[in-house]
Amino acid sequence: MMPLVLASNSASRRAMLDAAGIAYEAQGADIDERALEAEMADSAAAEVAQALAAAKAFAVSERDCHRLVLGSDSLVEVDGRRFDKPESREQAAEHLRFFSGRIMQLHSAAALAADCRITWIGHSMASLHVRELSDASIESYLDAEWPEVGACVGVFRIEGRGVQLFEQIIGDQFTVLGMPLLQVMAALRERGVLQA
Repeated sequence: MMPLVLASNSASRRAMLDAAGIAYEAQGADIDERALEAEMADSAAAEVAQALAAAKAFAVSERDCHRLVLGSDSLVEVDGRRFDKPESREQAAEHLRFFSGRIMQLHSAAALAADCRITWIGHSMASLHVRELSDASIESYLDAEWPEVGACVGVFRIEGRGVQLFEQIIGDQFTVLGMPLLQVMAALRERGVLQA
């Protein structure tokens, strides 16, 4: 059985694997995400999320081809426009004003690499209906959640006060947290990492 490496330092992804009882080692992937997104500007959001997850898995796999590497990425799209993590509190507020009253499509993807090649890619999507947000509620929210949500695409942590931004969520909690965990576990069972 190959030991699993998570190609991420994301706290939420580590927490998901920990809670599921999956043993792993975390190693951040050094890739230029913005450059890859720019190259794929005309691609569907799901494809970009999958490409980013695969690039992370492959980058870490190249360090040691004898390890099984899990890469993951999330991408938010609202009204056809893609959003990255906000670069400042001001930009976070701009994002939230744009999201207000709209449906956020959150794409979460994962990829496995072994023997220095991608062997599996998965994807899931959740639809998050953002309630109408007043400027006062946005500022109050950021007073409580900034800077932590600066590391989150969509400017929210669903496990925290971010849940207050939404009036309806369609999709599983793992997708919203940033990884299609059920698909990942099925792929790990197929590879003997988890018991079938």
